Amino acid sequence: MLYLHDQFPALYEQLLPDIMQQTIPRETKANCSNCGMTQRDSALGAAQRHLFRADTKCCTYYPRLMNYLVGGLLQDERPALGEGKRRMRERIHSRIGVTPWWVASSLLDQHLYNHAKDSFGKAARLRCPYYASDEGACTIWAYREAVCSTWYCKYEAGKDGLNFWVSLKGYISLVERQLSRYAMLRLDAELVLDDAMNAYYGQEGLTQEQLDGEAPDEALYARLWRQYAGREEEFYRNCYEIVSGLSALDVQKILGLDGRIKSIDVQRKLDVCKETELPDRLKLNPQVTMRWLESGEIALSAYSEYDALALPGIVYPMLVAFDGRQSLAETRRTLQREYQADLADEVLLALYRYRILEKAEADRRPASPGLPPFVIDSAAHHTSDPRGP
Repeated sequence: MLYLHDQFPALYEQLLPDIMQQTIPRETKANCSNCGMTQRDSALGAAQRHLFRADTKCCTYYPRLMNYLVGGLLQDERPALGEGKRRMRERIHSRIGVTPWWVASSLLDQHLYNHAKDSFGKAARLRCPYYASDEGACTIWAYREAVCSTWYCKYEAGKDGLNFWVSLKGYISLVERQLSRYAMLRLDAELVLDDAMNAYYGQEGLTQEQLDGEAPDEALYARLWRQYAGREEEFYRNCYEIVSGLSALDVQKILGLDGRIKSIDVQRKLDVCKETELPDRLKLNPQVTMRWLESGEIALSAYSEYDALALPGIVYPMLVAFDGRQSLAETRRTLQREYQADLADEVLLALYRYRILEKAEADRRPASPGLPPFVIDSAAHHTSDPRGP
């Protein structure tokens, strides 16, 4: 049994006990130690353009590590985190992307990430600075942020799994933002109230210093950090002490109504992930991507360009029976009558979770004849980077 707190820094088990004690699906298809996206996936067929580099995997993203997580890393004396601490201190010393709110990418790196085309998991230039290529592992994993904690290339529950983890990312992102602000308010309210961050991030275009990877303007940096300029590591440690000293009730008050709403959404989407009952009516998703494999199987995908379902080729013509006009029970009787076959419950559940079949309302309009208009080997309807900026 896997608990939600197993996916996040240990700090959150204390701060968010209600949600962190929830059991969750184990995402066995996304294995970081044996990355399936760097190997030929038979279910993806010819779609090898989606494969990741072995020396980056999905870590072509620069995390935005909030102040208290940076402080947690710096105060942690475990030897395994030594390299991560060294890299973090090097970053802090550079002053690039270093603010009282967080340690993040430079504006140049952020620009490249936002405008890169078909580069996620492929461009070495975008590789996370905390990723150890020789080991294929993260050097700061114990203090990872929301995106790195919740992104997977494939999901056991398909689209419902994706929806759950996206919802959870939104909730943890709110937690990070609010706890970061709270720590700043406790240490120096002007760090939050001053508009120095807008001056730092709000400008149009990139300056010569930013293009050349130089430290920010001295005056702006001093304004950004106030009394803590030159004492950044001390500041981050203090943030961690403040946040780690909070109770669950304290955090609940800090998150307020937004936190309550987001936690309810997370719970609802988690419940859907665990649901095995199918809708009464199913119809074939017209946006399904289909590929015939050399084995004679058919690879079907809909909710993600990184995940496909491989099934025997005989299933292809059977799918046209799912037009949404009949109940599921009626459709299965049609399959038995016309094909002397049926689809097992677990196959139907997988087809639905992958959104190859989708929920349909009662519709008595005549069905179009012939096979469905599959999208053949096209990913134009998919999002190439599920992580987002």
